[in-house]
Amino acid sequence: MLIADQWVKARIAAALPVGASVPLIPGLVSLTHVANRGVAFGLLADVAPLLPVLAVLTLVLLLAYNRGRQFSSPAVAGVACMAGGAIGNLVDRVRLGHVVDYLDVHFWPVFNLADVAIVIGAGLLLVAFARGGRSLSPRR
Repeated sequence: MLIADQWVKARIAAALPVGASVPLIPGLVSLTHVANRGVAFGLLADVAPLLPVLAVLTLVLLLAYNRGRQFSSPAVAGVACMAGGAIGNLVDRVRLGHVVDYLDVHFWPVFNLADVAIVIGAGLLLVAFARGGRSLSPRR
């Protein structure tokens, strides 16, 4: 996921200047190059740069704390998707000072593949919690 995310972002940045947009399906989907300095979907643009680092650190600590425990497949896949997406966006923030967003569906803020992974991961965690409890507690 991380490699695909960074590859696509590099292609978008090379092909489109920030602010440029190319319709893929007119009126429905476009590639729009946005330099997102916010947290999620461009929100909280004035937030301290340390916040994304703390989010990734929290995820790493959660994984370390739960190392060796057995979880359901949706929970593992969910955490993996969220970690991959978070790291992909963190690489952008460290390397560029912003996140490269490019998927524009015209009724939602512009987003990227890493954001898709984070949302899918959150959905998988919700499925896991609904099936087996309210927390990331180990299976017994």
